[in-house]
Amino acid sequence: MKFIGAGARPGQPQVDHDLIFTVPNILTVLRFMGVPLFVWLVLARKEYGFAVLVLAIMGSTDWIDGYIARRFNQTSRLGRILDPMADRLALISVAVTLVIAGVVEWWYLTALLVPDAVLLSASLFYFGNHPDLPVSRIGKIRTALLLVGTPLLVLSKLPIPLTEVYFVIAWVFLGFGLLGHWVAAFNYFRAIVRKGKMQSADDGGRH
Repeated sequence: MKFIGAGARPGQPQVDHDLIFTVPNILTVLRFMGVPLFVWLVLARKEYGFAVLVLAIMGSTDWIDGYIARRFNQTSRLGRILDPMADRLALISVAVTLVIAGVVEWWYLTALLVPDAVLLSASLFYFGNHPDLPVSRIGKIRTALLLVGTPLLVLSKLPIPLTEVYFVIAWVFLGFGLLGHWVAAFNYFRAIVRKGKMQSADDGGRH
């Protein structure tokens, strides 16, 4: 089974419906709710084991909701916006939490925030809101790498065997994930600028 684009039906184009209450959208909302739970477990309770479990569930729902959406024709315009927002909120909130807890350094959070800040500025400049661009393949791979590497990093802080191994593996995933994050951001930036200029040209042609 393929992991990127899993559930897609061959020969059938993906159509984004005007749907709100779908199983994928509900799973995405649950992923939003997992963020404050993770923060509470790490900062208030120091329960890193349960925090890893929450991260694992959040990461799995990211794949599951996409599979269900494509497999059962439940893709929606709302989901196309909510899903990457949930991923970004999770990655940044988790990074902030881990910085405060002393698990990672500030440079890791900075490496996540700078590309997103540039994209947000470009989106507001050209559109005033969300640019409504499809998630790229490298963006999906980037998210998967970060969602796998983060719980492994937290796992390396537990008093269990092979913590050094978990730590190394975690940073392999996170390193490639950060690289993909910057590459994806560069591609999204070009797409935002291109779409923004085309939209401006179309608006100018109507006057």
